[in-house]
Amino acid sequence: MSAIDGDLREVGARLRRMREERGLSLSELARRAGVGKATLSGVETGVRNPTLDTLWAITAQLGVPIAAILGTPAESVVMRGEAVVATLLEVFEDEGVTYELYRVRVPPGGTQTSPAHHEGVTEHITVFTGTLSAGPLDSPQVAGPGGYLTWRSDVPHGYTAVGAEEVLASLLIRYPATR
Repeated sequence: MSAIDGDLREVGARLRRMREERGLSLSELARRAGVGKATLSGVETGVRNPTLDTLWAITAQLGVPIAAILGTPAESVVMRGEAVVATLLEVFEDEGVTYELYRVRVPPGGTQTSPAHHEGVTEHITVFTGTLSAGPLDSPQVAGPGGYLTWRSDVPHGYTAVGAEEVLASLLIRYPATR
């Protein structure tokens, strides 16, 4: 499933620029991110719309928030994972820390597994409707309407809608500056 709506060539150009600034070859970044070299090449040239998991894996290895390759959109960017639809609402910068604010939907029975972000990244979710199980794969937390979850997301983590109701939530991802 395609992850992003928008100009894939611009996303690819930003990704390639960041990779080259870090002195990484296409092969090396693909290996570190656990994606195929052809997949990464297709993303960089704008001919392939990657999955959300692929974008998270690549940006984690570059040590940047996903918004860094999406750019600063004039309107909200919608990203789709296996079971999560996330709309990027805002990106905030504050003294070496980047925050991304998303509106998130998880359909009933949906489960999304996400790769680890770079070291020190945390996620903060407020649930508005439905019941959400989320957090590190080995120790997920559960919250219903009005509940709040937080965890370090520099480990593989997931999101699951529990029960028959769609989950609507806000997600704030906090990315500390990489050293």
